[in-house]
Amino acid sequence: MTNRTGPRRGLRGPRHAGHTLAAEHLGALSLPVGDDGVIIGSDAEGRTQMIGFHRPAPYDVLLIGGLWTAQVLALRAAATGARVAVETGRTQAWATLAQAAGAGLECVSLHDVGRVPPTGATVGSPVVVVRDCGMRPPRGRVVSSPWQSVLTLLPYLSPVAPRLMRASTLVGIQRVSPTEADQIGRILGLTRAESEALPTLADGVTLWVAGSERHWVITGATDIENGLLGAARRMD
Repeated sequence: MTNRTGPRRGLRGPRHAGHTLAAEHLGALSLPVGDDGVIIGSDAEGRTQMIGFHRPAPYDVLLIGGLWTAQVLALRAAATGARVAVETGRTQAWATLAQAAGAGLECVSLHDVGRVPPTGATVGSPVVVVRDCGMRPPRGRVVSSPWQSVLTLLPYLSPVAPRLMRASTLVGIQRVSPTEADQIGRILGLTRAESEALPTLADGVTLWVAGSERHWVITGATDIENGLLGAARRMD
């Protein structure tokens, strides 16, 4: 059921003053190559893991997991300068986050299911659309495009999950039942050990799959995120 009681915000992003640097100081600059993006946590060895949401090509991410992780990713995407448009049937679950994000700047907007307007995403103003539309998210009119990534949240497997898993570039799986783990393993080509581990995952742990790549990631909240969202949890 669509919730129409929440706040409405436009998709205008924050505007910041330009930065200047004297020519003689240019040698002190260094830029990361290949490791930029939204920090999603760390692996078992403590290495930082990231998702590069801002891309010049369509990028679809599916998370089979909890609202907490999706909200952490939304907050961190906003912190990188992206505008975040949340399409949701439970506006109240996102209202506090939207109000707190951006230190008063309107960088997170909330929209009823099927009512996300065109965002005008560009290289200088990228957008992440978060689809929190329940077990059967309808096909959205706002889809991934250059500089506009789409993150779809599914709390559990549903009849649309196989299609979404096959269509997504990146799939994250949190704790699921053994039956769900078997089905996910067949679709994504997981090893038996990987499938058997899924029902045992602790809160905040996600297996991220991109083709043949596998990354087990622990997402820990910062102090600010913990105060806003509470401790990591799989169930909502």
